Amino acid sequence: MSSAYLTAANFQSTDTVTLARNLIGKQLVTTDPNGNRQAYPITETEAYDGPDDLACHASKGRTQRTEVMFGPAGHWYVYLVYGMHEMLNLVTGPADYPAAILIRGVEGISGPGRLTKRLGIDRRFNAKPATPTTGLHLEDAPPIPDSQILATPRIGVDYAGPDWSQRPYRFLLKT
Repeated sequence: MSSAYLTAANFQSTDTVTLARNLIGKQLVTTDPNGNRQAYPITETEAYDGPDDLACHASKGRTQRTEVMFGPAGHWYVYLVYGMHEMLNLVTGPADYPAAILIRGVEGISGPGRLTKRLGIDRRFNAKPATPTTGLHLEDAPPIPDSQILATPRIGVDYAGPDWSQRPYRFLLKT
C-alpha cells in the first residue's frame, strides 16, 4: 500500500532548512512508463536557502539554469555537475524565492550522483512537478525522531566561505 502523495503545498516553505530535515524518511518514488513503481526512503538531504546563501546557485542571480528555482514549490531542479553527474533538487519556493533541497541519498544509495544514475533520473525531469504523473514524486511517511538525524555542514561548498559552508544544512539518517 502506498503512502499519501505529497503535494506542492507540502513543499512551499520559507524555512527550507527545516523542510530538508523533515524530508528524511519520506519516500522518493519512481514510476517507469510501464507503471513499475519503486519507493526509496530518503536518508540524506541538503538545504540551499535563497539568494543570500552563497552556496546556492541562485546567489549568482536569475539565469536560464536557475529559473526553475524561482518558480513555484514542488518542482524538480535537475542539473549536471562536473559534466557527468545529475543532481536532483526539490524547489521549495515560494515563487520568486529561490530555494531548493538536494536529495543526496536514499536507502541503499549514498551520494547524489549515484542516486540519480541508479534511479535513471536526469534533466528530463528538470522543471517538472513532483507528481505521480511525471514519474517522480514524494510520498509521506512517519516522521523520524530528532535523535535519529544528524545535522552537519554541507559537502563541497567551501567556495561559499566559512559563514555559509559551515552551516548545518545537511541532514542524514544515523546508521
